Amino acid sequence: MATRRTVAKTPATKLFVLDTNVLMHDPTSLFRFEEHDIYVPIMTLEELDDNKKGMSEVARNARQASRSLDEIVSSSEDGIAQGIELDGPSRGLATGRLFLQAEAIGIRLPDGLPTGRGDNQILGVILHLSERTPKRQVILVSKDINMRIKARALGLEAQDYFNDKVLEDADLLYTGARELDQAFWESHAKGMESWKEEGRAYYRLTGPAAGEMLVNEFVYQDGEQSLQARITDAGGASFTLESLIDYSHQKNSVWGITARNREQNFALNLLMNPEIDFVTLLGQAGTGKTLLTLAAGLTQVLDAKRYAEIIMTRVTVPVGEDIGFLPGTEEEKMTPWMGALEDNLDVLNGSTGEGGDWGRAATQDLIRSRIKIKSLNFMRGRTFINKFLIIDEAQNLTPKQMKTLITRAGPGTKVVCLGNIAQIDTPYLTEGSSGLTYVVDRFKGWSHSGHVTLQRGERSRLADHAADVL
Repeated sequence: MATRRTVAKTPATKLFVLDTNVLMHDPTSLFRFEEHDIYVPIMTLEELDDNKKGMSEVARNARQASRSLDEIVSSSEDGIAQGIELDGPSRGLATGRLFLQAEAIGIRLPDGLPTGRGDNQILGVILHLSERTPKRQVILVSKDINMRIKARALGLEAQDYFNDKVLEDADLLYTGARELDQAFWESHAKGMESWKEEGRAYYRLTGPAAGEMLVNEFVYQDGEQSLQARITDAGGASFTLESLIDYSHQKNSVWGITARNREQNFALNLLMNPEIDFVTLLGQAGTGKTLLTLAAGLTQVLDAKRYAEIIMTRVTVPVGEDIGFLPGTEEEKMTPWMGALEDNLDVLNGSTGEGGDWGRAATQDLIRSRIKIKSLNFMRGRTFINKFLIIDEAQNLTPKQMKTLITRAGPGTKVVCLGNIAQIDTPYLTEGSSGLTYVVDRFKGWSHSGHVTLQRGERSRLADHAADVL
């Protein structure tokens, strides 16, 4: 319990009261408040207990939070009333104290707020703490928007839990490409080295932009002397540009598909590069993410024999009402979720050239034999060797699920994550805390990964107009 004596010692530290949904969202949140103290009401423990049953992610997190609390309480020798030091249990991550509600608190709430509800009981505890320690900031931390609104209506401070957010604003997310201004060459061309290697042109430049450049970032310049290049070496006083393969030209088509815009050309340069093991493609509906990825996968599986097969998976989050249990094998159960795969295979099968109906049917059978559809539920413990792994609708994954999936990659496997962070269907995930945002931010600048945000829709004029105006 936070006492007046404790507050007098540390007036600068705040007291954060945790709502249950914060612990269920991130069980490690107990160690994320640095030098500040945290307070867990008895109602929060009750709600954790109610939510611990089952195999869902929320139930797992509730059990993990309970285990963490047990370890912290067990490590204390001084008892709960004075607060438990978090320095030891958190291994130096947090230096504050954990307070558990160790006494009955008379809940006094304004008329109209029923005291039987768990949320309102937590608000009553915060009111009590605010009155008891007037010189100390007492702040509610909750993922529940309505809970925060009620707290502010009662004159209490309330915050969202921000620690899991990679970015505050999705507009700041790394796009994988940057435009060079007209003055770029004046400030960077002095002492430029250039050479050719295996049909590619290379330019080593020095200048003020060297510190900002990231490996595998694309640069472009429009105008009379247009340029599209990839940065292959960065991090010092100089950086190296490599010219790209022009996949917009028919002679470089990938499974009959050519790039229709600059970003699609960047994406194909990443997807077809054997040195790049991890690719993330972001973009709204109709920008060609799945089509480009499947075309690159089929070319490298069937023509180049670089990978043994394509494995495709996605999160099964329904947009409307769930359709219930589905009959059949794992692959048959996943089929209704794989409409995007079927649609894109129809396009790719139509672009393979001559051969008539028989030829197309044979090609279709060959293609389908090399594409496996897997459910995310059975991924833990797997190791994929020499596979082309596509994770579709990756914006619906949490950072923890994303880590579980990407660490399945064995030798010779390429992982491609596709998604649109404006279309998140998973509850509690936002653009800032999505697993897709997380990996884009964490992998930028690694020499074996690349990212492109596709800007222009190429599906149809109707789809493009709908995306703009609706």
